[in-house]
Amino acid sequence: MFQATEQGILIQAEIEGLPVTNDICRGNFFGFHIHEGTACSGNNTDAFADAKMHYNPTNCPHPFHAGDLPPLLSNNSYAYMQVISNRFSLDDIIGKTVIIHDKPDDFTTQPSGNSGQKIACGIIKRLN
Repeated sequence: MFQATEQGILIQAEIEGLPVTNDICRGNFFGFHIHEGTACSGNNTDAFADAKMHYNPTNCPHPFHAGDLPPLLSNNSYAYMQVISNRFSLDDIIGKTVIIHDKPDDFTTQPSGNSGQKIACGIIKRLN
């Protein structure tokens, strides 16, 4: 869910079905980003290639892309997160994709934080 507030856009994510690992040293963090593409289709090497790169209208380096979000922390395949961002408006992101990656974002590696493969994709839509 994306909702406009006085402070910025409230992003609320509730995810089920994330991969589970028993390796407590690896953790269960997953990269989470808004991407610039408008489709969750792809090809043989990247199932969500059409989601394209992180949403970054100001051409900032990673992790300062408008679409860079905190990683998801999974607990037994379930994650819940809320965060407020003032990096975009609702109109800017309607129709864009949101992606979950199989690794946590390292907030350093260019251009996208070395967050691994795209494992889930959704399209941001207006509810009304």
